[in-house]
Order: sequence, then structure tokens, then C-alpha cells
Amino acid sequence: MIALPNLMVAPNGARRMKADHPALPITLPEIVETARACAREGADGLHLHLRDTEGLHTLDAGLYREALTELRAAVPGMALQITTEAAGHYAAPHQRRVALESGAGLVSVALREMVKDTPDVTATDFYAECAARGIAVQHIMYDATEFDLLARLLPGTLLHDSGLQLLFVLGRYSIDQNSEPSDLTPFLTRMKSTGLTPDWAVCAFGRGETACLVEAHRRGGKLRVGFENSIWHDDGSLARDNAERVRQVHLACG
Repeated sequence: MIALPNLMVAPNGARRMKADHPALPITLPEIVETARACAREGADGLHLHLRDTEGLHTLDAGLYREALTELRAAVPGMALQITTEAAGHYAAPHQRRVALESGAGLVSVALREMVKDTPDVTATDFYAECAARGIAVQHIMYDATEFDLLARLLPGTLLHDSGLQLLFVLGRYSIDQNSEPSDLTPFLTRMKSTGLTPDWAVCAFGRGETACLVEAHRRGGKLRVGFENSIWHDDGSLARDNAERVRQVHLACG
């Protein structure tokens, strides 16, 4: 399976639009150019969200296959991960189908979304099928209590595999969606108590993104940065574009 990159850029997400920031990439050509610029600044991975012709979040396996083909040619040195985010529009069966049919080697999947209106056994079978096909799933965790859900859903061989990939989301459900480095502590405490040794990464919302990612790097984690989570630098100024965010975090983490 493909390993988790050290510094992944998430340039757009499912919700922000050009009105939020004019440099937010919406079309595939814009995403490709953003990927190139971010690679030059040190990003070795791309978290891919696609939009439809109206600029809205879409999970279309065919569109993802086409986008991945173009991106592999444009940025051959970047790991490419697709989203399966529901964003209020897609149910778990559709999300699973996109993960399996897009041709991606890396996918991100929220644990809580996989069990929404879904029997545990269905989610467990999905994770096992991804592993059998060589698809690396990064499990999105919004709260440290989701380690219980992880243990409940993953086959033991996957749960204790050194290649287990996790993403800790900081600040998403705070009142102002801002994050701070202390938000990481519950995840690390719980991870240590479980005895798991996963390949883990962090994303962080709002103006605290840089400080949180620096702390995650200091604690041995990998990083996801970009306009999906924050359009601001650590001094509160608006970033010019995703590449500038990548540059700041890359420099801050040495």
C-alpha cells in the first residue's frame, strides 16, 4: 500500500467557494496548477476534492479516475488521496463505491460516516476489501473517543498493522472552528493507551492551523495543510494561496 505523505495539501475541501477566497481551486485545471505550485513548496501529497460544473462537491468515481490520470502526469512525485466526504449529500454506500471504483491508492474515510445507517459488518467488510485491493484508507477521527469505533470496525490484522493510517481533526467542532495545539493531546493520550502505533497525521481548522501542525510535527505526526481547513497564516493574515500556506508550514517545521 502507498504510505502516508509527510506534508499533504488539501487545497479546497467540500464547502469553501471563490467568495471565501479567490485563489481557491475549483476546476481541475486550477487544482492541477495548485498541485504543481504546492509541490514546489514542499508538499509531497494532495488530498483531492472535486467539484461539479456549478462548483459544488461531488463524489463521481469516473471524474476521480480522470482527475487522477491527469494529476499523475502533472505531479508524478505527489501521493494522491481522494476524499469520500459525505458533505451532507452522500450516503455510506455511495462513499464506499467511490473509494473502491475511483482507481485511487489512497482514500480518506470518516469512521462515523461509514456506520451511519449501516451495520458494522458492512463497514468492516469494506475496510477488508480496501486492504485486499491495496487501497490505503486514512481513517478520519474527529474525537479521541472514536478509537473505540476504530477498534469496533477494523479487523484485528488491520487495526494492529504498522501501516494503519489515521487523521486527527483539530478544531472542527469548536464554537468558532479554530484550533489550538492542546486539541491534539486527547488523541495522543488515547492512542498511547490503546497500544496502537499508527501512521498518524493532523489537520487543523482556523488561525491555529500552523501552531497545531508544528506541534504535531514535534510529536512525530504527519501534516495536512491547506484551504480546506484554513485560509490564514499564524499571524492572522490571509494567505495568498495554498502554496503560501504550504511554504509557511514547511519552513515552520524545518
